[in-house]
This record gives sequence, C-alpha cells and structure tokens, in this order.
Amino acid sequence: MLPKKLRTWLEASPLVVRLAPFGVFLLLTAGQGKFGEESAYWFYLAKTVVGAWMVWALRPLIGEMRWAFSTEAVVGGVGVFVMWVGLEGRYPGLGQIMGWLWRREAEPSPSWNPHLAFGEGTGLAWFFVLARVLGSTLVVPPLEEVVFRSTLYRYVVDPDFVKVSMKRFHWGALLLSSLIFALQHEQWLAGFLCGAAYQWLVIRKGRLGDAMTAHAITNFLLAGWVVFRDAWQFW
Repeated sequence: MLPKKLRTWLEASPLVVRLAPFGVFLLLTAGQGKFGEESAYWFYLAKTVVGAWMVWALRPLIGEMRWAFSTEAVVGGVGVFVMWVGLEGRYPGLGQIMGWLWRREAEPSPSWNPHLAFGEGTGLAWFFVLARVLGSTLVVPPLEEVVFRSTLYRYVVDPDFVKVSMKRFHWGALLLSSLIFALQHEQWLAGFLCGAAYQWLVIRKGRLGDAMTAHAITNFLLAGWVVFRDAWQFW
C-alpha cells in the first residue's frame, strides 16, 4: 500500500489525491512513441499497470470511486458506443481543425496497431491488444471519471468540491468538463457528447459508479469494433 506519510498527506488534500493519478497517467501517455515506434506499446502497458496500481492503492481515499451497475449505465454505455462509431467521418477531427487554425496541413495521427509493429497475428501483437482492452476497460474509466465527472465538474460549482452533491446540476460545469474531456480526443464531438452523457448518469444516480460502468462498456465495445472490424483509427 502507500507509505504512512504519503497517505496522510493525500488524505489531507482531496484535490491532489484525485488529480495526481491522472497526471502520472498523462505523463506516461506522453512517452508513447517518443522512444521509437515500439515504445508506444510498451508505454501503454506501463501506464496500464501503474494506473491499475494507483486505482487499487487510492481507492480507500477516494470515496466516490466505486463501481455501480444499473440499467441506465448499460444503456448509456451502449448508446455512447453507437454514437461514437456512427459519427466517425461526419465532421472534421481535432487534428484537422488545429491544422486550419494554424494554417498548415494536419499531420495524420499514427495508427495504434500492434500487428503492424510486431507482425500480423504474432503473440506479442495480441498481448498488446489485450493490454489495450484491459487498460481502456478497467483502468481508464475510474481514473477519468474521478477527474472529469467528479472533481472538475464539482470544482467548477464550488472549489470546496467534496461538499458538492453528485446530484447537483450546473450548466457551466457540465459544458466546461465535457469540453475539456472532448479536447482529449481526436473525435472531439463524440467526446463532448460522451462526457455529457456520463455526467447525466452521475447526476441522475447521485454516484460516480454508473458512469464508470458506462465508460467501461463503451470502451470494451469500441475495442471489439477496433479489433474485429480493423478500425484501428479509433485507437
């Protein structure tokens, strides 16, 4: 577990204990592909393992980070998946828009396809596919939902965010948290609608767990779509 002094410090800082794990996750994400093509996959594996440990170690300190199952979570997760796939190619991606703003041709994002890096159908390629499925389904949802749907949303309402009810509705917080979430994704419009849908789940149920479950369902279905439809652009 955590060293006693670190645990005490984190317990005294609700904001840090919720943001620090995501910061570490982003730092490792930034290293993907920076040390050769294959580093994209090894860094993803590293951030998945580290992220899983952080979720496990910090769970006692983040009260809202609890999985919850409901009909709304299933419908929301499946609905966001259908929306995400259905909107593909129907609007300019974030990279293309940034290219327009900076008046230069957008550089295509490298495809995250381990079959190209390690050989079609090899054991190592399938190992990294599995790592991506597990990471996006079990590690990404709790880390991102805690940051966006719990911390950022409630912080906009009141900096003393732990006192803000999960059921609190606030237009500004909804729009800002969904927008920042959208800017993490090339498919920014789908990301915005996705963020709003997950936040609606939090507000409706008064807890974070349903949004975590919906997020996991979306990512799992999207992973299946990527692998079985050869739609690697979503990764």
